[in-house]
Amino acid sequence: MPIYKTLHPNSQTTVKIWEITESQEELMAPLDLKPESKTRVSGMKSELHRRGFLSVRHLLAAFGYTDADLFYDNKGKPHLKDGKHISITHSFIFSGVIVSDVEVGIDIEKQRDKIAVIAKKFVKYEFEYLKETDEEYIQKLTIVWGIKESLYKLFATPGMLFKEHFLVIPFTINEGKTIAWIDYKGMKKRYDTEFMEFEGFTCAYALGEK
Repeated sequence: MPIYKTLHPNSQTTVKIWEITESQEELMAPLDLKPESKTRVSGMKSELHRRGFLSVRHLLAAFGYTDADLFYDNKGKPHLKDGKHISITHSFIFSGVIVSDVEVGIDIEKQRDKIAVIAKKFVKYEFEYLKETDEEYIQKLTIVWGIKESLYKLFATPGMLFKEHFLVIPFTINEGKTIAWIDYKGMKKRYDTEFMEFEGFTCAYALGEK
């Protein structure tokens, strides 16, 4: 199907989200993939992952890029040849790409109750305002995870821990935005983050300094 959502957080940044309804064959047919991408797709055991990977290439095309314009550094962080910043995500039936003049990170997550089981692995400071008795507890945990995953993708530094080095300031779901901090080895950085919900999924993204 066409683009599910297009967002413009600011004049420098665009987010595009794709709902993956097509088969692998339908997604593959119009694409011109570089050899390493073909190898990567053929090596994926899950059809869901293959369709996610291919849908991201359709999102690239919607931005005016081809598969050849995308490359990865030795930390696994994606880059565009024209110097724009990019971040990529896919989860089940949705994929997303954010492109900006500033550093960015994006994450899409399916809202699932089991996130509460692992909450202690990625939440510390946030437990001051996240309560299990809150009817929005699962939604808020998913937002916190998405924001921290976005920050991790943006900063791409091995050794950083969600629980210890990322802090998400209190928020309400209706706000759709909050502030987050990276506090790592004496370095403190503040980031604007935004989030939204759709079809039982949460999308969050972090925006670097302008």
